[in-house]
Order: sequence, then structure tokens, then C-alpha cells
Amino acid sequence: MALTDTFVKNIKPGTGAAGEKHTDGLGLYLHVKQAGKYWRMNYRFAGKQKTLALGVYPAVSLLKARQRRDKARELLADGIDPSTAKQEDKKAKAEAAANTFEAVARDWLVKTKAKRAAITHLKVATWLEKDAFPFIGKMPISTIGPRDVLDKVVRKVEARGAIDTAHRLKQLCGQVFRYAVVTGLADRDVTADLREALVTKTQTHHAAITEPKQVGELMRSIFAYTGHPTTLAALKLTPLVFVRPGELRTMEWAELDLDAAEWRIPGSKMKMKVDHVVPLCTQAVALLRSVQPVTGHGRYVFPSLRTGERPMSENTINGAVRAMGYSKEVHTAHGFRATARTIMDEVLGERVDLIEHQLAHAVRDPNGRAYNRTAHLPARRELMQRWADYVDKLRIGADVIPLRAATK
Repeated sequence: MALTDTFVKNIKPGTGAAGEKHTDGLGLYLHVKQAGKYWRMNYRFAGKQKTLALGVYPAVSLLKARQRRDKARELLADGIDPSTAKQEDKKAKAEAAANTFEAVARDWLVKTKAKRAAITHLKVATWLEKDAFPFIGKMPISTIGPRDVLDKVVRKVEARGAIDTAHRLKQLCGQVFRYAVVTGLADRDVTADLREALVTKTQTHHAAITEPKQVGELMRSIFAYTGHPTTLAALKLTPLVFVRPGELRTMEWAELDLDAAEWRIPGSKMKMKVDHVVPLCTQAVALLRSVQPVTGHGRYVFPSLRTGERPMSENTINGAVRAMGYSKEVHTAHGFRATARTIMDEVLGERVDLIEHQLAHAVRDPNGRAYNRTAHLPARRELMQRWADYVDKLRIGADVIPLRAATK
């Protein structure tokens, strides 16, 4: 006789240690013991008598138990052992639970760390930890769909106005998914479906002062800055080397040869991933020698004000520029590159290829090959000294006649 919901609910265990079995039909029975009520199914497979566990009452109702029995009978009809199928399903679920988006992403971060500059690696990890892991991090990566990434990650970032970050996060998630595909943990990169779904980025440029007289005023403001001495030194050096802010603040003493007046930046720190040489003008060398007694015992030339184990914060220079009265719409730390690029070309008439070399932009020879890091180094050394001398004259307010480069 088939069981009923009322019977299953009210039946009490007997006194026997083995418990009592109450049959429902087609192999299904309820095993009632002191510890609880257990759904079981007896069946034969490959000539052997076997038992399949179907769950515990009341978490698994009578109806649910019957559905699981029927599914097991369908497997038997297809020549599949339900117990084996259950073990494989359990194993697959455990693997999926272990291979969450966060677990895969952290593995990807470790595997690809060498391809990124240290500061870039930290920024990428922070983006994922802040804007992706809290929302899709615990989800098995094989179960995540395009809408999960769009609604739970991208749209949240767009909502706070960080459009560029939203695009960057979508790209990072895509890299994680492609890594999962290669390692057999996902079928495809689901972010490919979001190509037209994101808010369009607006093209922005780093604000920069490019009029010589105003550059002179800016330099006087820098020399009058009353903030932290290390910050002041970084401010004074920035227009003399015009590298990217991230490259300047992570400058290490080991990269400098002050006797040779050179700063050799490893490719791991550069945007183009190519080693770069910055010839140092006499003003830059003197400035760095003045800083050496203060920070020369550590790794970084411009260490964090909180701990010498990390470089200066990425907001320090921009914060100092703001403190001097220049808004982000007028001038930025990155803007010193545009300042140098524009004035050296349009005012001083320097060779554009030398300027581009010094900005670490991609420059190719007549045969289309990329120049190496030391290309035109003597000429670039003279260029950097001419620029520093010109900036000094602007600072003191001298009447400056454009220094047309003799090598143009």
C-alpha cells in the first residue's frame, strides 16, 4: 500500500536499533530510525542488489522522494547506474563550487602577475575585489551568464558615474572568463555578449598648461610649495623628466645611475612593456642627490608618507597640484607630458622623433622596426638638458627666445 503524507508525518520510530521500513512502491521506502526518517530506493543493476539514498524527511517530501525515484528509474532504463550518476553529479557540483569566479580570478591574477607592472597589478586586483567579487565572486564561473556580469557588476559601476572603470571591469572579467575557457572551467567568454550594452566612453584628455608664460607661473608655484619635502622633490622632478605619474612615483634607487645621469625604467613598469632610458639633466641629478640622504636607505625614491615599503600614493602629485590652486580642468600630473610635448615641438622646434622617443611612445625606423631603448640617446640627453634650462628660464621670468634645435 502506498504511503501518504499524513502517515509519513506521524510515524514514530520503533524501539529496534535497525529501525523500520515502510514501502511506497517501485522500490521506494521510508526507513524510520531514532535519528530520523530516510528515503531509500532498492534496485538491481548489472545483476547486483543496490540501495540509493534519496534524502531525509521533512527536507525531502513524499512527492519529492517519488520524483527522485522516477528519475532514477529513467536512468536505469537507459542503462545508467543511479548511484554512479549521483556520485558524478555530486563531484561536478563540488568542483563548480570550488571554481567560483573569485577563485578563478585570483588564480588568473597569480598566473599573469609577471605581465603587469606592480602598481597595475595592484589596481587590477583592487578593481576586482571592490566591484566584482562581492557580487559574482561566490558564483561558480560555469554558471555565470552575460546578464550576471552586466547587472551585478557593470551597471553598478556605471550608476556611480565611473564609465571608464565599468569598461575596464568588463574587460577584466572577459580576461578571467577566457582564462577559465583555456583551463576547462567555462565554455566561453560571456562578456562578448556585452559589446553593445555598456554606456559609451567619452574621450578625455589630461588637462595641461601649454603656454610658456603660464608654465613659468606653474614652476614658480611649485618652488613655492610648502607641503612635504618629498612631495616637493617629486613635484620639481616631474616637469624635468615628464614620465607618466605611475612611473615617477614608483622610481627606485636601484634604477638610477646618478654618475651616468640616467634612469633606466624596466619594461614591467612601462605602458608599452619596453625598457626605457631617461637621460637626467643636471638639475634632475642635483635634485635626486638632495633627496638621497632622506630616502636613499629604502627602495623607493618617493616612498609613501605612511610606510617606506610602498611608493608614494597615486593621488599625491595631483593633490599637490590642486593645493597650488590648479583645478583638474587646468592641469594634472599627467599633463606635464603634454606640456613638454607641445612646447618642445611648437615653440622650441625640437625634433619630433626625439620627443616621441623620450615620451616612450612607439617610434619606428624607416624599415618599420621599433627603435630600441637607447636609440638616439646622446641627442636625447642634449634635448633633456635644453628643456630643463628653458623651464628654469621660464620660472625666473626671463625673456626666452625659442631655442631652435640645431639638429632639427
